[in-house]
Amino acid sequence: MAITVIRNADYVVAWDATKSSHTYVTGGDVAFDGGQIVFAGRDYQGEAVETIDGRGFMVMPGLVDIHSHPSSEPLNKGFLDEIGSPGLYNSSLYEYMPILRSDPEGVPDCVRVAYSELLLSGVTTVADLSIAHPQWLDLAAESGLRVCLAPMFRSARWFTPNGTLVDYEWNEKAGEDAMLHAFAIIDAAEAHPSGRLSGMMCPAQIDTCTPQLMRDSYAEATRRGIPWQTHAAQSVSEFHEMVRRHGVTPIQWLGELGVLGPTSLVGHAIFVDDHPLTPWHTKRDLALLAETGTTVAHCPTVFMRRGIALRDVGRYRAAGISVAIGTDTYPHNMIEEMRNVTMTSRLMAGHPRGLNSTMLFEAATTVGAKALGRNDIGRLEAGCKADLVMVDVTHPMMQPHRDPIRSMIYAAAERAVRHVYVDGRQVVKDGVVQTFDYPAAALRVHEAQIRAEERTPSLDWAGRKLTEISPLSFPMAWPSNE
Repeated sequence: MAITVIRNADYVVAWDATKSSHTYVTGGDVAFDGGQIVFAGRDYQGEAVETIDGRGFMVMPGLVDIHSHPSSEPLNKGFLDEIGSPGLYNSSLYEYMPILRSDPEGVPDCVRVAYSELLLSGVTTVADLSIAHPQWLDLAAESGLRVCLAPMFRSARWFTPNGTLVDYEWNEKAGEDAMLHAFAIIDAAEAHPSGRLSGMMCPAQIDTCTPQLMRDSYAEATRRGIPWQTHAAQSVSEFHEMVRRHGVTPIQWLGELGVLGPTSLVGHAIFVDDHPLTPWHTKRDLALLAETGTTVAHCPTVFMRRGIALRDVGRYRAAGISVAIGTDTYPHNMIEEMRNVTMTSRLMAGHPRGLNSTMLFEAATTVGAKALGRNDIGRLEAGCKADLVMVDVTHPMMQPHRDPIRSMIYAAAERAVRHVYVDGRQVVKDGVVQTFDYPAAALRVHEAQIRAEERTPSLDWAGRKLTEISPLSFPMAWPSNE
């Protein structure tokens, strides 16, 4: 036995099994043996090989990020911050996102940057929804994170020929082949010697997958006992497209396909049948999500940039819907995302009473864990994985720390995260990622963006340069050649 004990922490956010909830334990201890917690509470009396002084810290469970795109999103910084297609209800999905794409050389550094940002914001488990790339498993293992690999596959690509119409180029065979490749990646992840990799089935979007691909992938996920996730109800254009094709809303179409259920996640689920921007003659979508036990993967930041928001998390929870949290965009900062969840929810609700920090922290821990089929992460309890975060409660932005979770979410965010452990291994020390050279990777992503910018006119329907689509904040004054 090689037990490590964090002693006398100012706060331990421990799991109270009698109440099925997190609880603050003051002056608490957390002991772990390798990758497993053996004690979380007060006055640990067992042996210890290593003792860590917990004074001045809050020890909390690692956060669970249920929806992220590490291989692509870091490249969009400085480009997608302020634009959305006016002719496509302000979404950026169809006109802008497809035109700035990393080359194969840049993808690994995008992943390194995203994984590093996740670790620095207290994430210990992430669902990585990416197009398969050659170094994926190696990077996931190297990161030290607990990674659920979700290789995305689809039957069609979307595009706009004019900025107002969304069209689809179908290749059903390619989608079926990509699904089979996803099966192989998931097999490799679950067999990986690190023991920290797993798999999720992910037909990419409701409007880019045939009904058969949806059903087949869900059946395979059920057979394997793994989660299933797709993007749906994420834009007004998609809502209208699904109604045009099938006469029902995106959520109802998933219900008719038989792919909603306790192991299913819907990425975003914003545009339901009673959203103000998609009023429909039914009012069934929320009840359908609740009745089937489907989890909504909620990622507000990327939509806030376009003036779009789910209405509202408190309402979804009151309807009985499980809501977990993801970081769909840069920065991959889970604590900032949590803050944005509560702020957008209150704005859309028109009051602050529908969602509080208790619900918010559950969404970022136990709800996300349950959606992944896990009861051994997202909580500090004997028998659970040693995935934990030490937050510096002496940090000025944590003061006063009457309620340290609130101080972290609403003020300090990742600035107070000092140490992170995954499976008992320290992966962040003194606020520095130990597994990747984060600053060097970030510099290389900058170079990758420059290369990608040169290709954008050939990918844009109007042949525009990136600076025409997304002008710089100020004109560039270059040095004189004289």
